[in-house]
Amino acid sequence: MEFFTAITESFAKGGMWMWLILFLQVVSVAIIIERVIFLYFSKKINQKDRAGEFEASIREGRLTDVKSKALAGANTVDDVVVAGVDAAMNWGGQDEIRGKMDEVLMETNSMYSKRIGFLAMLGNVGTLTGLLGTIVGMIQAFTAVSTANPAEKAAMLSSGISTAMNTTAYGLIMAIPALIMYAILMNRANQLTEDLNQGSLKVYNWLSYAFEPSARTTNKPSQKRVPHQAQA
Repeated sequence: MEFFTAITESFAKGGMWMWLILFLQVVSVAIIIERVIFLYFSKKINQKDRAGEFEASIREGRLTDVKSKALAGANTVDDVVVAGVDAAMNWGGQDEIRGKMDEVLMETNSMYSKRIGFLAMLGNVGTLTGLLGTIVGMIQAFTAVSTANPAEKAAMLSSGISTAMNTTAYGLIMAIPALIMYAILMNRANQLTEDLNQGSLKVYNWLSYAFEPSARTTNKPSQKRVPHQAQA
């Protein structure tokens, strides 16, 4: 109980700046929780392994089987495979295959780093807000020394110093975890992006060097796009 009482008293002594820092802290914690769930629980670093499962089918020209398997999968690279296979099945060349796969890659990679950059901004703003509270508190303290009557000087000086110290401490308490988690989450996002890019590059290489024989064995003129449209 004494711990919570001390926190409550420190919060009250910090003045209005404590509420602003609290708001920044709530926002940063919400972002951290959401990103941790998305990057560590929803996404796995296994896209290169998943991409390898398509190699034999692509080299053998069984693109319809590749597409069906990718559509049934829940991995991130599956969407990239579907885009590349669609381009190859529709008589696309290397540029078309690359373009379609890049569209999906850019959209997916942007999801990994989404909102993480706000943590660095919130950490810096929290620190600066604490510094602003410090300056305001020191102004109050010096004003008390220079203008207040002797009976009020001690109380006003104590109030100004309390505001300065508490806002500084709370600003740092809010900012340090936000900045640490920014670095951790960015590292995780980069790992996921690199894993996906490497897996997608493998698929692109298999498709781009085998799309002509694959098209001849998989998509005869009489069958062109009809099965794909029926499935859609």
